[in-house]
Amino acid sequence: MTQLAPLPKVILGSLAFGVFWMLAVFPSVPFLPIGRTAGALLGGVLMIVFHVISPDDAYASIDLPILGLLFATMVVGGYLKGAGMFKHLGALLAWRSQGGRDLLCRVCVVTALASALFTNDTCCVVLTEFVLELAAERNLPAKPFLLALATSANIGSSATPIGNPQNLVIAFNSKITFLQFFFGILPAMLAGMGVNTVMLLCMYWKELEGASPDEVAAVKEMEAVEEGRSPAPAATVLSLANINNKSPAAVHGAAGLRLRRNGDGDDGEESVMSENISTKHRWFMQCSEKRRKLFLKSFAYVVTVGMLVAYMLGLNMSWTAITTAIALVVVDFRDAEACLDKVSYSLLVFFSGMFVTVSGFNKTGLPGAIWNFMAPYAKINHVSGVTVLSLIILLLSNLASNVPTVLLMGDEVAASAATISASAVTRSWLLLAWVSTVAGNLSLLGSAANLIVCEQARRAQRNAHDLSFWSHVVFGVPSTLIVTAIGIPLIGKINI
Repeated sequence: MTQLAPLPKVILGSLAFGVFWMLAVFPSVPFLPIGRTAGALLGGVLMIVFHVISPDDAYASIDLPILGLLFATMVVGGYLKGAGMFKHLGALLAWRSQGGRDLLCRVCVVTALASALFTNDTCCVVLTEFVLELAAERNLPAKPFLLALATSANIGSSATPIGNPQNLVIAFNSKITFLQFFFGILPAMLAGMGVNTVMLLCMYWKELEGASPDEVAAVKEMEAVEEGRSPAPAATVLSLANINNKSPAAVHGAAGLRLRRNGDGDDGEESVMSENISTKHRWFMQCSEKRRKLFLKSFAYVVTVGMLVAYMLGLNMSWTAITTAIALVVVDFRDAEACLDKVSYSLLVFFSGMFVTVSGFNKTGLPGAIWNFMAPYAKINHVSGVTVLSLIILLLSNLASNVPTVLLMGDEVAASAATISASAVTRSWLLLAWVSTVAGNLSLLGSAANLIVCEQARRAQRNAHDLSFWSHVVFGVPSTLIVTAIGIPLIGKINI
């Protein structure tokens, strides 16, 4: 039974958490425009200054495995991007695409399925800029696709123990096997993915009209010509040929200039020989570079598949990802600074501050007090009890984040279900996994995936977009409530 801390600690801890929450929601408030990352650090510092949490406990509350996993996936994502994986994914998404609505459906499906295998955070790290580029190429608004990416990543990640951190905690504490977990939530995940996609289409139907295929092709051709990746149109080539058409005398003069540059007699022959040697050297260098790139691409794909297999075998996710990242760095055999510079360190700092702030808020006892008050009404063998339990999980997941919520409520929910039956215990863990994960779609602060999409989109080099708190809430609230409600009756329907 969780007890409230002394009143001054509750007040000061709630104040510090309120400062963090305000700056996370409104990163540029006029009276304190320090941004989301500095706001998270400020919340953590206030927790220590107010003696809500000790410095040692603050450092201990920082979840290094999650930070390591996030850092490593950013590095791996950089190498996969260099290997052209996301160009192939782009071809898959764009192949015979029938417009913006069809593309949105593909983004939802691909993101959901990939998140179940590669974690939602990983998919959001590596796909955000890519999805923005796809939208820009088709003259489509960025917001629907960012919402599709974030919400589908959360829904899809609910299906496996490796989909997100809270599922890992649940799988470890409940001793549910990978296949039991997967088949127990799969029907809810598929139904939720479909409903979420339909809601996105309904809300942004008109905005997803975009440009016609001919207009998109014309834009791509113009960009290719400007960047020198494609020859100019035939009319342009013909006009240039007419402009550059010279008389025989001019051509002869140019040949004479070349002779003068090369010199006469033996000197000219030596110049030709050296030019031939230089050409052969460049050809060998180009062949070697092509082979090197082909090997690196193949290696990147192989180790990524190996990383996925290691996840399924139950190896430590964080160190598996770090090992994969270091293997890519070593095999690349070049200074890794260019790749490491692409890591969003401000995002890692933000999460560090958030961990300290949330840990301090939990020490006030308020999240636990909410459960103590509502537990008698949250029995899993009644529809009303499941409804109350789901609302509690939704609330706490958005106030204190989903991982602390799972850590706080897991044992209590399982103990309450144990008084009913053994199957009820398994269903209670799966229900906790489903609701706490989908709860991440309620607001930007609901999950790390949302924050990753928001920060990556804001820093994107092309088609950057600032996904605000309110623009997310307008879709996130109805989507979360409906998807959660539809998925709950389907939890545990398939038993393995």
